[in-house]
Amino acid sequence: MSEIPPPTIPPATPPPPGGGSYTPPPPPPGGYTPTPGASSDRTLWLVLSYLGILSLVPFFAKKDDPEVQWHAKNGVALFGAEIVVWIVLLILGIVLRGVLSCGISALSCIVWCAFLVISIICIVKAVGGQRYRIPVITDFAEKM
Repeated sequence: MSEIPPPTIPPATPPPPGGGSYTPPPPPPGGYTPTPGASSDRTLWLVLSYLGILSLVPFFAKKDDPEVQWHAKNGVALFGAEIVVWIVLLILGIVLRGVLSCGISALSCIVWCAFLVISIICIVKAVGGQRYRIPVITDFAEKM
């Protein structure tokens, strides 16, 4: 039997200059900086502020944080506007039976997508430390 010689191992290549370590880039300027004393779950409260009926949770639970409270009021007002629009579209769909009800259904789909986009924009802005003013709804929310 012939013996197979052990495989030769190529010499190790030297590490790249600088040791090959990775240094992450600095955070971008103007990003979200939490206020002193802010809780670590603040992002959760801000996201909940714009999730429909769940906006009532931070509205009633976080009375001590003015930023979360502003977003929660804005979210509750947005949810209230959404309910009012749905009731109006439902009544129009019932009253205008036939061909027009198909148009009302298409309109309600477009309106639903618009409310979804507004909610996503508000969530992104809130998590980024900014406030997004929805023209009529924010004015109403600030009166609450």
